[in-house]
Amino acid sequence: MGQGGEIVCVTGASGFIGSWLVMRLLEHGYTVRATVRDPNNTKKVKHLLDLPNAKTHLSLWKADLNEEGSFDEPIQGCNGVFHVATPMDFESKDPENEVIKPTIEGMLSIMESCVKAKVRRVVFTSSAGTVNGQPVQKPVYDETSWSDLEFIRSTRMTGWMYFVSKTLAEQAAWKFAEENNLDFISIIPTLVVGPFLMPSFPPSLITALSPITGNKAHYSIIRQGQFVHLDDLVMSHLFLYQNPEAKGRYICSSHAENITHISKLLKEKYPEYDIPTEFEGVDEKLEKVSFSSEKLTELGFVFKYSLEDMFVEAVETCREKGLLPLSHEKKQQKQKDVINGKSVSLCHEKGSAEAVGKSSMAKNDHRLN
Repeated sequence: MGQGGEIVCVTGASGFIGSWLVMRLLEHGYTVRATVRDPNNTKKVKHLLDLPNAKTHLSLWKADLNEEGSFDEPIQGCNGVFHVATPMDFESKDPENEVIKPTIEGMLSIMESCVKAKVRRVVFTSSAGTVNGQPVQKPVYDETSWSDLEFIRSTRMTGWMYFVSKTLAEQAAWKFAEENNLDFISIIPTLVVGPFLMPSFPPSLITALSPITGNKAHYSIIRQGQFVHLDDLVMSHLFLYQNPEAKGRYICSSHAENITHISKLLKEKYPEYDIPTEFEGVDEKLEKVSFSSEKLTELGFVFKYSLEDMFVEAVETCREKGLLPLSHEKKQQKQKDVINGKSVSLCHEKGSAEAVGKSSMAKNDHRLN
């Protein structure tokens, strides 16, 4: 099942996960229909058009989760669909209508398009937030666990609307797939870290690199963190799409570590930054919380990257793109004020990493994971 030469659709194709997935699909000989909200926005799609094989095997299609039926045309004629797109706006003033509702309705709209097109298999990029949003963390989580939405809504933790939206969307998708006999696979990545193609700061790296940027609101997410390299995650998508034995939910996570260990790793590699290594309520003895990828690896999938690989490659890409200052001292140089949600300069010669992290999350409504 599934091999080069097929036509597949990737939603949210310009984002962190989506663009890397498009790159790997093209490398494996697939013809890719990439959906984006504005194919004419050169700044946001250039990294897709510049990919090897893009001229002959890639086409851009306009589609939006907020527009019912907008995925009908790009999905028609496809063998498979990779649904990656999702609203991710942690600073939304109206999360129910701007994040949660469009995620669920967009999910179902895409599923309906897949039924109309008689797509053979749909692979959905879910989230760890669908699994462990609970008052007390378990030592190990597997695919049978679901987040406690009442707890998430009541505590309103950082990113709560994203966790709620992904959970409700996946649950709605499973119900729809069963009722419509649609071959559906969900992949549950933990925090995705690594190099990237998109020009702006990926939302998940705002969390992963928060010890560098000083974005304290995100410390809690990696207090007892779980991580996966972007390339491992993307290759798991291809692996599960192609494997006829794949069925159900699959966790994709290669490492579990607490924030202290992550910070020490970053400080050792990048001493030029002012990275804290002590955090309130956290020490080396803090129990790890693991996400088991046993179901995935028993099917034959092999993780290739280390924790150091993913963090170093993420930092280096951010620096190359001017999204992180080259040292802590650069933070004191000229920067644009953040006024009414306007972004700071992303050039490494201007602006602090902390401001970049905060403004990027506030500004961008990313259709990605």
